Amino acid sequence: MSPLPDPISWYDAHAETLADRYGAAPSERVHAWLKEMLPDAPAAVLDVGAGTGRDAAWLASEGYDVVAVEPASGMRAVAQKRYPDPRIQWIADSLPGLDRTFRTGLAFDVILLSAVWMHVAPSDRERAFRKLVTLLAPGGLLAITLRSGPAEAERGFHPVAADEVLALARDHGAFVEYQSTVDDYIGRPGVRWTNVALRLPDDGTGALPLLRHIVLNDHKSSTYKLGLLRTLCRIADGAGGFAESIDDHHVAVPMGLVALTWIRLYMPLLAADLPQNPTNRGFDRLGFAKPAFRKLSEMSHHDLRVGMSFAGDTAAALHQALKDVVRTIVEMPARCTTYPNNGADAVFPVRPATAATRSPTGIRLDAPYLASFGTMCVPTHVWVAIQRFSAWIEPAVIAEWLRVTKGYGERQGRPLDDAHLAAAMTWSDPDRDVKLPRQRADQLLAERRLFCVWSGQRLSAANLDIDHCFPWAAWPCGDLWNLMPAHRQVNQREKRDRLPADVLLRTAQERILEWWSAAYPEDAQRALADRFRLEASLSLPGVRASDSDLDGVFSALKLQRLRLKQNQQIPEWRGERYL
Repeated sequence: MSPLPDPISWYDAHAETLADRYGAAPSERVHAWLKEMLPDAPAAVLDVGAGTGRDAAWLASEGYDVVAVEPASGMRAVAQKRYPDPRIQWIADSLPGLDRTFRTGLAFDVILLSAVWMHVAPSDRERAFRKLVTLLAPGGLLAITLRSGPAEAERGFHPVAADEVLALARDHGAFVEYQSTVDDYIGRPGVRWTNVALRLPDDGTGALPLLRHIVLNDHKSSTYKLGLLRTLCRIADGAGGFAESIDDHHVAVPMGLVALTWIRLYMPLLAADLPQNPTNRGFDRLGFAKPAFRKLSEMSHHDLRVGMSFAGDTAAALHQALKDVVRTIVEMPARCTTYPNNGADAVFPVRPATAATRSPTGIRLDAPYLASFGTMCVPTHVWVAIQRFSAWIEPAVIAEWLRVTKGYGERQGRPLDDAHLAAAMTWSDPDRDVKLPRQRADQLLAERRLFCVWSGQRLSAANLDIDHCFPWAAWPCGDLWNLMPAHRQVNQREKRDRLPADVLLRTAQERILEWWSAAYPEDAQRALADRFRLEASLSLPGVRASDSDLDGVFSALKLQRLRLKQNQQIPEWRGERYL
């Protein structure tokens, strides 16, 4: 039996020829049908199966932020050589899973599949369409071109039909905005194209109604369901890098991270003696607040963050407290938070740890340790909704939590002050601490020249500032990768609390990479390098703690910039005079 053809190898081998062929039909002509439906630039566009980059380059030239997905390395190499537009970010990924793209947390205003659907096997198409809908922003446009004509087995073609795509659209709540059929643009005999544009009227997943049900309607004998939902909001906002896609339907979140965030949420509430069920006072009658948890009350909850290390009695107490919290979550909110009209199916099932762990003499709150407690399986559509809409979901959770807590207080005959409640409920972000990068910058100033990452100006002890690349006021993140040397005047009078524009970030790339490499080298400062990678893996999409590739961290930084721009609408700083 002859081996099955490998389409990716075929495309790699013919990349240059295909680039010439595709370039003969300009995107402006091929996609003229789409032009009037595109949103105003800059909007986020995902080009799936971007090939040799023709369409991605056209969209970038129109001012769009383009993420181009292409599995064939040869095609990507030709595309980046022919169209070196910095507005295009390339990802090695493919349908039906699009796992790497999904990990970015981005929502796209437009998704383009030009001459791609025939490469997706019919058995994979429902899964592929579901993934695409998940990545589409509310109101977003999904544009698909379908090829009909002679089959080319070596290229992995499968038959396609517009009716199939339209049926998938109906099943996923999308509507058809446009449909047409045209001849082949480069004149191949027998080849025709059907152009289909689909629009998603809302998030298309049912996640938001489900979350509203949990927040507002679901029966609550305690604050635990709200606590679990807010815990997931906190993780999605600041530690989404620890979540892993385990299949098409669920994202796995380490239970140790869930428990750690839970402790950080509840410590201030219990310290303020706020009731968490109708009968409790303080630690009383709370399943997770056992002796180990009470020992932690002597610590600041600021210390309970990823990357911290503990030893001796503190390590033992924290380990046991995490186990107690995990047990409480498994037995109560995870089991009792169910789908409407189906009380048997839990929304957030938990997979237990594969092996019991003994109380350690020392622990580090890193990915392997936090995963050792098991995993919580969050439905993919719910996780995506929490990532995209946490700025709206979390306040709704807090408002309901305040209402429920005041009701518990009234039942206990002790009215609760609104200001007291609000203060205890406020999430404590990490301290705005730039001491460590400042020390490293001072050391480097004594050894070599150091430059402002934004302006390129030479720095001195008199004009050195440490800037949050992504402004603290909008996204409190004190990770090492986010802290960069800048000229004091540039930082305080020009950039201030604004997001660096994409073009400025690209201009600063070499200086940022040089700073990271010098400040946190793998040899002399190995502990700092480990911390740098761990923090990047926690808060940036697609970075692994074991990965030492700084270019990969910078690519993830650019994706996170786009995500903050999308989700929070942070004002941008273009820094025109430094371009």
